[in-house]
Amino acid sequence: MNFLEAKRLLGGFTGGPPLPFLFALSGSAEPFDLYLRAAAAKHGRLAVPHVLPFNTLAQSLRREPERDLVQVFLLMPWDFAPEADWRSGALERADEEALRERAMEIEQLLSRRGARLLYLPAPLPPLFANHDRNGAFELALESLAIGLGARVLPRETFSLPGYFLSGCPVSGASIGSVAEAVVDLAREALPQPKKVLVTDLDNVMWSGGIGEDGLQGIAFEQQGRGYPHFIYQGLLRRLRSEGALLAAVSRNDAEIAMLPFREGRMPLHEEDFVAIVASYNAKSAQIAEIASRLNLGLDSFVFVDDNPVELTEVSLALPAVRCVPFPHQADALASFLSELSGLFGRREVTAEDRDRTDFYRRRLEGLTPSAMSGADISRFLKDLDMTLTLHDRSHGDRTRAVQLINKTNQFNLNGRRVTELEIGEVVKAGGRLYSASLSDRSGSHGEILASLVTADGVITAFAMSCRVFQRRVEHAFLAWLASQPHPPAAMDWASTPRNEPFAQFLRELTGGDASAAGTVIISFAEVCDRFSRDIDLFKIVAGTTVA
Repeated sequence: MNFLEAKRLLGGFTGGPPLPFLFALSGSAEPFDLYLRAAAAKHGRLAVPHVLPFNTLAQSLRREPERDLVQVFLLMPWDFAPEADWRSGALERADEEALRERAMEIEQLLSRRGARLLYLPAPLPPLFANHDRNGAFELALESLAIGLGARVLPRETFSLPGYFLSGCPVSGASIGSVAEAVVDLAREALPQPKKVLVTDLDNVMWSGGIGEDGLQGIAFEQQGRGYPHFIYQGLLRRLRSEGALLAAVSRNDAEIAMLPFREGRMPLHEEDFVAIVASYNAKSAQIAEIASRLNLGLDSFVFVDDNPVELTEVSLALPAVRCVPFPHQADALASFLSELSGLFGRREVTAEDRDRTDFYRRRLEGLTPSAMSGADISRFLKDLDMTLTLHDRSHGDRTRAVQLINKTNQFNLNGRRVTELEIGEVVKAGGRLYSASLSDRSGSHGEILASLVTADGVITAFAMSCRVFQRRVEHAFLAWLASQPHPPAAMDWASTPRNEPFAQFLRELTGGDASAAGTVIISFAEVCDRFSRDIDLFKIVAGTTVA
């Protein structure tokens, strides 16, 4: 690259992702500025070079490096042996043994530095009386550089007249090619692009919950509340076309989770994903299984979810996975999309990259959800400062409680719908209708749980919003209920096509099978003991007429 080519490249360059790096050499770096920026522009990057002051490379090796800054050093023989520097003007006979010891010391400093290295093999002044010893020492220094992983430049790159005149050791004809080598090393040292983006579905791929709201209740269109999700899907389509692998994990029933994909209206379709895993098991277990089947390291995975509890569970179980929260506010969307785009940025996209999804889909054929347990998130939950407010809705406004029982599908005791009149009859006979509201340090989640208990101590309705899964709300509520005077003694259970989360809760509660419908006897003394730690996760507050 010559001067005119560099000017032409920069003239048509409109900007790109920054490429910051430290460039150091024992000489003047001023002539490199234009060429470094042009070399980066060739790859669509905006060079942000940090340059050490003239002849301070040796001193800088003994200081702490700037954190998170890629370092590229252009080494010359006198970086190892200062007596060999032509500009010193000293041609006194040197002690070869002392020079070699000093060179080895510099080698040790460089090996700990972690910099990317270029080596410029310049001729040495006559350091020793024996000419052959000069040549041997010159080769020894070059060998040290090669041992450090340095890329050796052609000998004609060095210009002694230029070094004398301006302090720049690189010839004018070679500055462009050396600048390109510097930029290439800086780019190679950047973090490698991620390979797999695992996304949640509800309130991420679309607004709303498919299990509770149905197809008509979710939004992903280029308007209204669906707009951020439409844009997110657009970015995922682009990343897929550039070689990223997409996967989805969701706390949902498999058939229900697939409905939006199979309807065909979304920007993304089922075949855009290497796997879509819907279950009520730990998301970390599903991600680990996908990584194992793909034979890819977890450090190449990114996980996107809107729920901080899910993000924490994955982060604790799989610390190598990069977890990125989906923004709840539209004004944070731009920075979120920019972060994702940067994580998957590729220098170039090949035909193989574009075909990668189809290849890996075949690897994941027949994938079933993993039943492995997830991380213990109790400490995180405690730090959320959750408040559970309990309400007795037996009298007064019970609109939301009735809505929860009739709308909730996933965490629902039996799926039976009730009317206000039916609830009124249960209450009139001595029963109780309870509900619970949840808040934490991030704000209020509203009324999220409802339970109807008959006068003879049978829970005939128990429903909870899926948006508070994994927070142990159901455990704490049941433990609180068990601690009240005249606690219930049974549940009226029935399996439905969608209430597997409640079935899991019931198996945990009883230690038995939850397939048969009917009355399930509950030992509430055991409930108090087993779930007492869950009550400690919350500040329990009495709401409307709760004892």
